[in-house]
Amino acid sequence: MQQLAENWLRFLRQYGPIPKNDNMYDEKVQKSADRAKLSPIVFEHPRYKDVTGVFRDNNPRSVILTGTAGDGKTNLARKVWDSIEKTGVPLDQPYQYTKLDVGNNYASTLTLHVIKDLSEIAPQTGMQWDSHREDILQLFCRSLFEEQPKDVFLIAANDGQLVETWRKLKPTEDSMRAREVIETLLVEDRQEVEDARILFFNLSRGSSAEMFDRALSAFLDHDGWKACLSLESSELQLFGSSCPIRRNYELLSTPLLQKRLRSLFELCDFNGLHVALRDILLLLTNAVLGHPKAKDRLMAPDEVPTIIKNKTVAQASIYDNLFGGNLTESRRESLDLFDCLNRFRIGHETSNKIDEILIFGNADDHVRPYFDSFLRADRFYGADDTYYAAQREYIEGNDESGAATPDFLKMLTSQRRGLFFKIPETQVDELNLWKLTVFNYAGEYLDRVVAILDNGSTVERRILFRLVRGLNRIFTGMLINSERELFLATSLSYSNAKVSRMLEEYISVAPRLGERIEIVSGHDLMPTLSVELSPDIHCHLQLNLTRYEFLSRVAEGALPSSFSKECYEDMLAFKTLILTKLDERRRSLVNEQSSNLNFKLLKLDDYGNPSVKTVEVLDA
Repeated sequence: MQQLAENWLRFLRQYGPIPKNDNMYDEKVQKSADRAKLSPIVFEHPRYKDVTGVFRDNNPRSVILTGTAGDGKTNLARKVWDSIEKTGVPLDQPYQYTKLDVGNNYASTLTLHVIKDLSEIAPQTGMQWDSHREDILQLFCRSLFEEQPKDVFLIAANDGQLVETWRKLKPTEDSMRAREVIETLLVEDRQEVEDARILFFNLSRGSSAEMFDRALSAFLDHDGWKACLSLESSELQLFGSSCPIRRNYELLSTPLLQKRLRSLFELCDFNGLHVALRDILLLLTNAVLGHPKAKDRLMAPDEVPTIIKNKTVAQASIYDNLFGGNLTESRRESLDLFDCLNRFRIGHETSNKIDEILIFGNADDHVRPYFDSFLRADRFYGADDTYYAAQREYIEGNDESGAATPDFLKMLTSQRRGLFFKIPETQVDELNLWKLTVFNYAGEYLDRVVAILDNGSTVERRILFRLVRGLNRIFTGMLINSERELFLATSLSYSNAKVSRMLEEYISVAPRLGERIEIVSGHDLMPTLSVELSPDIHCHLQLNLTRYEFLSRVAEGALPSSFSKECYEDMLAFKTLILTKLDERRRSLVNEQSSNLNFKLLKLDDYGNPSVKTVEVLDA
């Protein structure tokens, strides 16, 4: 078992952020697994049944699997092939192309062509097409527009490869039509179009949180860990009681850490940040094996005894590893995964109470219970002798040179990250968990907006009122406190002036004369603010995480300039849309003609309550 456990950990390192991570690529992972006499980390892709179902359907169609690098396209193509081909013919023929005669009820003969990697078919820049390979793609183009095709294709390709390949392909009537279809599917994010026998699966549009669930389960349940857990090691040996790899594996198996980590993936999904399968496996590997002093910054089996002996176990903290803390800054910044996770700024954001616990908790009776629970009790990654010494130097100010301060601040960053994963659900509100991130309203967003809409329920009114108040402050440029009506104001110059006092209209939050403002579930289940001007006239604003945080913070008094200019401009664009729709509604109504011109000026009292003064201009 010792050898099997060591083989597993060495094999696992190949999934991590090392220079040669062969297990990141489908075409190499099986060879690597065979050498280690292990199985790779495998699980069913969320789109597997959808894709295999297409080729078992009575209405044959071709399928393109696309997305960014690392989304599992090649692996999914292989699994689909294995589910259909039963004679053991591998999907590793010359240039990743294989075909197979399959039967179905629609056609007496049907040939399935599989291109596992389109880049292997298309010529390199400046090279000429291989005639046989070009014929394969021209056959694909013709099959898309045949009423009863005898050939269907399964093609895996990155987004850019698709467009570039069809630009290189010899222009024929069918290839030009196929190119137009592919570009339409990509640009408009559609799965199919009329008059073309093709289904388009963009794996980058899938849920990163769902992929995380499947990858995590397969990672933790792998037989390699069973071999590690069966070792009867001493305290100083691999997978013994002091082994950081074992501790990180145990922590990753806890429901609380899994829930918090999954929340971050959900929030990435709702902020338009896609995390590829390859990156998820890299994260899980780095979380368990990461250590800044290990070779390639990932622990190998023979390094564990030395790490324990040198008392550097704390540097293997899973809480730091999850944010790439074990990696060099340049390596961390080169990985999209850590760019996504570090946008939450966990470890760098804090609150007075959190820092009071971390800095003074050892001596302050009011916060000592928290310190004892979260730091003193954690013998691996909590407060150790080094932490206590640095804490004492920081509080007493004995370090006149200031050399020790950066080290303690780095420890604080690590401990804040730890608290994000340690604070139990019962103390989330008490300790303001999400203050440890740049998105203070992220927990509310997930629990009281996303989850509520998923259940088909209505988001509570106080949240809607807050968002409306935030919109009012942006639309008017004033500290207006109204939250029951949405005020649409302009200036004498243009509608997007910083301060707008000329009231065009107000829209009641409560249903009134066909008007309504509510939070609904929109495209891809994204929370959406819906402003209904009439039963036929609607305006929608997607409430991704950043926009939700922006409106909530502005409603509570933050200035719009405290956020990105993009957020502010998004809100002004929404205001312009509502004004345009408002003008459309006015034109649809039959009003009596008046010779008088009225202006409505918006005024605020000392408490931010709005009032309207009407100025009438008589027709001379």
